Amino acid sequence: MNVFERLAPFIQDYIYRNEWEELRANQVAACEVIFDTDDNLLLSSGTASGKTEAAFLPVLTELYEHPSASVGVLYISPLKALINDQFKRLDQLLIDSNIPVTKWHGDASQSQKQKLIKHPEGILQITPESLESLITNKRGACMSLFSDLRFVIIDEVHYFMRDVRGVQLLCVLERLQELTGIIPRRIGLSATLGDLSLAEDWLNTGTGRACASPVTDEGKKRIRLHIERFVNYADKRDVDEYDGRETGNNSSFDTSGDREHYEYLFQQTLDKKTIIFTNSREETEFVMAHLKNLALEKKAPDVYRVHHGNVSALIRENTEDEMKNDDEKIVTGATVTLELGIDIGSLDQAVQIGAPLSVSSFAQRLGRCGRRGQVPQLLFTFVESIKINSGDVLGPINWDFIRTIAIIEIYLREHWIEPIPPLNHAYNLLYHQTMSILKSNGEMSAAALAQQILSLGSFRHISKEDYKLLLAHMLEEDQLQRTENGGLIIGREGEKIVNSHKFLTVFLAPEYLLVKDENRTIGTVDKVYPVGTRFALAGLSWETVEVNAKSKVIFVKRVPGISVVDWDVDFNADLHTMLVRKIRNVLKDDGTYPYLSERCKERLAEIQYITRNSGILDNLVTRLSGKKFAVFPWVGTRQLVTLHYALLKRGIKNQLPWSRAVYLEVIFSGEKEELEQIIKDVLASGLDLYSLPLPDEVQIDGKYNEFVPKQLLRKQFIEDYLDFEGLKADIRLGE
Repeated sequence: MNVFERLAPFIQDYIYRNEWEELRANQVAACEVIFDTDDNLLLSSGTASGKTEAAFLPVLTELYEHPSASVGVLYISPLKALINDQFKRLDQLLIDSNIPVTKWHGDASQSQKQKLIKHPEGILQITPESLESLITNKRGACMSLFSDLRFVIIDEVHYFMRDVRGVQLLCVLERLQELTGIIPRRIGLSATLGDLSLAEDWLNTGTGRACASPVTDEGKKRIRLHIERFVNYADKRDVDEYDGRETGNNSSFDTSGDREHYEYLFQQTLDKKTIIFTNSREETEFVMAHLKNLALEKKAPDVYRVHHGNVSALIRENTEDEMKNDDEKIVTGATVTLELGIDIGSLDQAVQIGAPLSVSSFAQRLGRCGRRGQVPQLLFTFVESIKINSGDVLGPINWDFIRTIAIIEIYLREHWIEPIPPLNHAYNLLYHQTMSILKSNGEMSAAALAQQILSLGSFRHISKEDYKLLLAHMLEEDQLQRTENGGLIIGREGEKIVNSHKFLTVFLAPEYLLVKDENRTIGTVDKVYPVGTRFALAGLSWETVEVNAKSKVIFVKRVPGISVVDWDVDFNADLHTMLVRKIRNVLKDDGTYPYLSERCKERLAEIQYITRNSGILDNLVTRLSGKKFAVFPWVGTRQLVTLHYALLKRGIKNQLPWSRAVYLEVIFSGEKEELEQIIKDVLASGLDLYSLPLPDEVQIDGKYNEFVPKQLLRKQFIEDYLDFEGLKADIRLGE
């Protein structure tokens, strides 16, 4: 019997109705794993490759043939919007199945939630925060809701793996297993996973199961790529004040390149459904405001929208609905919010302004276009601000431009994506889960609490001594309190935390102010714009007419023109050694890159000439000027930061010139050979990372860090971020 014949009748009817010619290879492979084994399943394949159907077709068949006595399938997504999108898709698939599907998040119907609690069945779609709320506040209901849970489907696995929400999710799933005595099979879905073994380990956490990761040949796909470049030139009056390594807008520059760029974007997106990706919300707002302005000048229709996390959910959903309409040629500026798999129909193209943050980000954004048989088309644009006479030999190098070529080459030629390092010492989550378990259980002995917490797979690298240290600190801070019986309960200060509606979220988010035009919510900002101030949001300009500080609301009115806005926190990513090596190869080799425009080819040749003559490609140390040297080990960000601190320990002043630099700038009064020898001595030494001169406040960002002892935050930074062994190995690799 072939796979199709093994599917439930209602699924076979669905396939016929939708005129599928055949099941895709990943769908067949998924069915074989679910039907014929007891393993967990990891599906990693490109966007629009049918992963969701690959998971649900066999799972729903199992549920149809062997009905569950409770919720049978738990579908977990990082976004409410993705749940809503999948809900619509499942609704169509489940016609005639008698398998209900229920949404459970902050915007979902209370009546549907209550109905499910009374009669638990079918599929439940939920976010990690809502699942945490369920197990913390409705423990009794959870026992009946999930008493016969068969499958947990985790969408966008790569997103959870690199985020503290992933640690939260794994903890909650294990707590649910302990509560019900049921260990459901897990199915992970992702379009961008670099190291499948890391993802398998993550997915398996706490289940004791093996994981199958069928690799299917999706075949070679045609891709259309093009990179174009625009230039702002320095104004003679201020040329000495500008550091040529930077790019972007600067008041001392002729901005003709910016104007040409916006004209180019306008023409390239005309009558084409497009997402314009940027790496910051500010840039998205600014670019889309200029395109709106151009459309107004040219009497063209306003098809320009903005989609990012600070735009109101209603506006974002309206944009998504507009984009699904094939007749609407909407152009949407977005950040990471449209990287994930929300269905926006078939795009004509995507545009990336500047360099993608990572190879994974590039793969996600490329996957947004080329759906439904179209050839993926991705356009890159760069605007450089350049001064002709730079005092620094490396100043004229546009590292973002070179990194973009490296990202394209390493993904398309080598099919490589960054592996996601595990979060082994997430002490802020250790605090959070401690408080959550105490809220759920009430008083517990320290021994019982430690047993439950440290048995969770996500905390297997955390010692009993570290946990004792955390508990002692929490008692000192009145987060916890000892009872007369010697047990632990939540303290007075802790009550303020756990009773807040913000407790469930474990990711960092600033205090936002709501922006309203009368009663219509536009979005949020993270600072007060005083009355009379103009700022941009949702692709439009607004002027503050009133500020209600107590309610944290800014009332605005719509105004014409182009305004600016800024947020204090935005997106960042580390560079991996493999990518840094590829950057070096692009600079060193005479490769041909047909997707470069003529201006880009000229720029690449210029940068290659500079780097080849500077000596940085073949020398660990290069003198830049006087006592200033550049150290190019050609390693990733974590390894480079490790070397930075190791040199500081030796009394050698150095810095990363910017957050995503590929080299160190060193101030050294000796000769180049002396500095090289010192670095070799560092590498040959048994470096004690705990002896490094780290700043007192050094830490990996975390929402609940204020409740964690500084020595544990320091340990987390050392253990989870610094990488001396990797530094030694990667430098040897590059020799």
